[in-house]
Order: sequence, then C-alpha cells, then structure tokens
Amino acid sequence: MLQSAHTVIENEWITLKDGTRLAARIWMPEGAAVRPVPAVLEFLPYRKRGGTDPRDESTYPVFAAADIAGVRVDIRGSGESEGVIDGEYTPRELSDACEIIEWIAGQPWSSGNVGMMGISWGGFNCLQVAALRPSALKAVISIASTVDRYNDDIHYKNGCHLSAQLSWAATMLAFQSRSPDPGIVGERWREMWLERLENEPFLMEEWIGHQRRDAFWKHGSICEDFNGFPIPALVIAGWADGYRNTPVKAVEGLGGKAKALIGPWVHKYPHFAWPKPRADFHGEAIAWWNRWLRDEPNGLEDLPQMRAYILDGPLPALRREQDPGYWVAKQEWAKPESETFGVDAGGALTAEGGTGVGEVYIRSPLDTGTAAGEWFTLKPDAEMAGDQRIDDAGSLVFETKPLEAERVYLGQPELKLEVRCEGEWANLVARIIDVHPDGTATRVAYGVLNLAHREGNAEPRAMEKGERTTVTVVLDACGYRFAPCHRIRLSLSTAYWPLILPAPEDPGLTIDTASLLLTLPLLGAHKKITVPEPENPDPLPDYIDHLPGETRRSVERDLVGGTTRYRIYEDTGLSEHPANHLSTRVIRDELWSLKLGDPLSMSGSCSWACYLQRSGWSVRTETKSQLSCTASEWLVTASVTAYEEDRQIFHKTYEKRAERDFM
Repeated sequence: MLQSAHTVIENEWITLKDGTRLAARIWMPEGAAVRPVPAVLEFLPYRKRGGTDPRDESTYPVFAAADIAGVRVDIRGSGESEGVIDGEYTPRELSDACEIIEWIAGQPWSSGNVGMMGISWGGFNCLQVAALRPSALKAVISIASTVDRYNDDIHYKNGCHLSAQLSWAATMLAFQSRSPDPGIVGERWREMWLERLENEPFLMEEWIGHQRRDAFWKHGSICEDFNGFPIPALVIAGWADGYRNTPVKAVEGLGGKAKALIGPWVHKYPHFAWPKPRADFHGEAIAWWNRWLRDEPNGLEDLPQMRAYILDGPLPALRREQDPGYWVAKQEWAKPESETFGVDAGGALTAEGGTGVGEVYIRSPLDTGTAAGEWFTLKPDAEMAGDQRIDDAGSLVFETKPLEAERVYLGQPELKLEVRCEGEWANLVARIIDVHPDGTATRVAYGVLNLAHREGNAEPRAMEKGERTTVTVVLDACGYRFAPCHRIRLSLSTAYWPLILPAPEDPGLTIDTASLLLTLPLLGAHKKITVPEPENPDPLPDYIDHLPGETRRSVERDLVGGTTRYRIYEDTGLSEHPANHLSTRVIRDELWSLKLGDPLSMSGSCSWACYLQRSGWSVRTETKSQLSCTASEWLVTASVTAYEEDRQIFHKTYEKRAERDFM
C-alpha cells in the first residue's frame, strides 16, 4: 500500500446553489494539487467536531495515506453547517449531497471520481444518493443501513411500533439542539444556534403520522427499484445490530452490483466493533475504492457475493467480548434451500413433521421481552439480547430433542401457522433459540408481526374475530451453527416489550399447532475463509478525559402495584479534543413503564443533556421526549431548553396527537 503524507483542512466551506454554506473537514493527500486523487464523502448530522471525530480520525488519515482524499461534511443545520435540518433523508438532504459530490469532482485536487460511505445515517444516504445517479459517484460502502425504511429501521417493523422510534427521535432532538463551535463559525455562533433551536423539527411528530408503509417510507427505500441502482455497493452489517437484514436483501435485490459482509458486531465500524473478531475495514475499503475509483485491476469484482460469520453457540453474557464462530463465503447468493420443522403429537419441534397438540391459547405477560436487548446496539453488553429463559417463561415454546448432528443456517427463517384472535389485532413474536446443554438460551433470530399487517404493510386490515387465519412471520437474518447436544427452540409470544409497544387491547392468540411450519435456511455450499483483522487493535485516538463515563440498565418489577419499569442511563463522561480543546459530554436517561394487564398504561420518557465547552465558553441543552397512548391515539410531547453558561436563553415545547392506525 502506498504511504504518503497528508494535511488536514479543519474546515472548508462548501457553498450550495441556494447560498447555504456547509462545513467540511478534509484529509488531503500530499501532492494532490499536481496529481489529483479520488475522494470519499461521508455526509452526516452528527458533528464532525465534537461528534464523530474519533472514528473519522481512525479512518481518513489511513485513506489519505493511500492517496484517497476524505471529505467529512455536516448536514445542513448540523455541527457548523448553516441552515436547519428538515427531516431524515429528505429530498433536500439528498439534493445537497449531490451538489457536494459535484463540488468535490470539480476541485483541482480531485480526479473527478467520488465514493460515498457511512454507517447508519451515512450508510442510508449513500445508498439513496447513489440511486439518484450523480455522474461522479462511482461506488459506495454502506454499513448498518437499510434498503427498506419501513421494515428495517428504527420506526416500525411489520406493523409493530418499535420503542426505538421514540428513543431515536429523542436522540436527534438532543443532537440537533447543540450549538455550532465559535472556533469555526466565529461570532455568528449564537445567531446560528438560536435559528436552529427555533426551527429544528421533532422528528417523531412526522413519523407518527405515517404508521403504514406509504409514500413517506418508500422515499429513500432503494428496494422500490433495485434495477435503477447504478453502481457497486459494499454492504456491511453485524448480527448483533438491528440492521442485520440489509446485506442479504441487497445482494438479493442488486445481484452482482452488491457484495455483502456480515460479522458478529454491534452498530459500529468493523475495525473497532464488538464482539470480536473484527475485520480490517481499512484494507477492505481501500481495495474497494482503488477498484472502482481508480479502475485498478485488483479483482474486487470477483469478491464473493456473501461473506458471513457463522456464530457457533455464543453464550449470553454481561459483556460479549468475542463470539465463537467462523467465516464462510458464498460466491453467488441465491435463496437458500431450507429445512422445515413442525410440532409432533408430544409437543416437540421436529423435522419429521407431526400432528401437533391441537389448539393452544397464548396470552403473554405484557412485560415479556425485558431480555430482548435494544433494537439499536452500540455496546456488547445489556444492549444485546440476554438469556432468553426470562422471556421464554411468558411464551409458548416448542423445542427439538438434543441434536445428534450439527445444523448450520444462513439467511432469513420463516414461520407459517394458523391463528385465531378475539380482537381486531394483536402482536405475534417468534424467536429461534439455541438451548445449550446447561439450559442457557441464546437468541438466534426473531421476527414480529402486527396481525392487522398480515397481508402487507400498506393496507392493514382488522382480524375477523374468532376466524382461523394463516399468517407468515419472516424472521430477521441469522448465521448460526447449532452444535450436537444443543436443542433448537421456537418461542412464541404476544408481547416483546419494550422492544415493541403493545396493541391497545390484549386479546391473546389461539394457535393451531398442527399448522405450524418453521422453515430454517440451510447454509448450503460454501467455502470457509479468513477475513483479515485490523493490524491496530486499538485504532481510536486518545482524548483527554475529565470525567468518567457510566452505563446502567435495570428492570424494576413492582410486585405490589404490578408495574414494570425498564431504565437506561448513559453518560459519556466529559472528554476534550487535544487539538481544538472542545470538551463534550452527553447524558441519556430513558424510562419505559408498563402496568401488567393494561396495555394503555404504556409510557416512555427520554431525557438528554448535551454539554459543549472550552475555556471561557460553555453551553448545554436539555431535552425531554415522551410517548403515551389511549385506545385510539398516540400522544407525543417534547421540549428543548438551552443554556449559555448557566443562563437559560431558549425554551420550546412540542405536542402531537395521532390516531392509532391499526398500531
């Protein structure tokens, strides 16, 4: 790999056609002015200064050393960029990105070939921008993203309302409330900040108005037109993250234009993600850019369509440092052959099929699901699913006898069964569990379905009370080896709280066990491979720590009042960037509450405090976002309060009532 010096341009203004200036940080290879280089864009609302600095500084110097310029730009209204953000993946955001790509391609140091990459928001918008076909954009790398904004993001899932929707709306309200840095924008910082505070949206107000898969969610979902996607895409995800389906859907939809890599990871870049093993993201990315931005004949077009880490019986733990398993490659991805399980006359799950045990009624305790972890995982601790025996106690379970031989699966499982419901709708949750010889239960995959969405997410329809109905639940993708002497368990429940929020009524479900068919996707033909790990085991830079961070998660069950509370507390601590001396701290305090037997008692509250300071200057914002419900409405409120030093300078409230639309 070519090594060369580089310079860092701390801030470059990119002026858009409407006059708005966006703030960019650029890592420039030495000599680019006389020998132009390709460039990679990352376009985010998370602040290039006082936000994503650590991960940016772990990657873009490496790109620059390989003669690839890195351009990290704050979205309009974020960080030091002017204006106000207008939503998530909006037409204006994508148009701004296309203008930035045009600007990059026209710079004297640019070869004219641009790549785009990112994780989460940046992984989403690089796919969406590519679908708009800007001429200079030649390839993308999308990490922890989605091709279907309705079913594979933090809002809704097969018609079920995810608690992550409130959590993420609260996160964005807090993040967008932060002040620009006077060290970059000068005396305008307060004017820009007040404009931002006055006009920033509370995104939940918009999201709660679109409970079906309508045009709002189809916008930006590239699955609407895979054939129109023009360029190569490397799509990466982790089994421990909520975005685990995207690589599978991308290679199925995009064919040879997509290459998939799925590791054991949470929602992080693969070179510093947990659980280990990690992947050499820098080496992967540089080879990708050299192939598609330089036309270097390095054979990347022949990369296997699917590379995946097969988990080999990881145990739930307080912290999952390293997951056992191995890497496999499938040169061409096709819909996997499958193995089908049913329920026999003794109630066991069996590949031989069976008559079942008749109809069984299930009505799970409303707090079934406290071991589910979070949909969106950033750390390999209690954010990941724990021992499922806690939730299995409130579930209808069927399991195999101890396996005589290993079974290895890769892909999306599917469950089909007949149900009856005495209400208009209910939630159905299916989990596949690896039961270890000692009884420990590891969640392998799960799927959820709002039964009103059984025929699709665009036009939900109430259940016919008491009528037998065949439903299909497609579970999230998995790559997993069940070892001999382990058992495969199928757990069914009508609740999975707080991951999904309860329906307004709790009628339970009657399941015809003779109809139950669980289809598991076989690994099939494959090669075992090695995916190189990063040379640097600790690639993130060290900053100056002034206050330590803290993480707490707890479940409190009031045995007298019958109320369950799920609490999340995160404090990043106070850290200072050693070069620009900006210190940052973020505190999140989130509480979900539910009274057993009363789905309308559900409530969620998310409080955030964001601090920015350096010598002689300090600001903070405090935000609070809340969700509750009645039988017919969702009730959403929020507030933002801003302080300069300790003086309050701004306060605003939001309130939204939305009719429950079969949700």
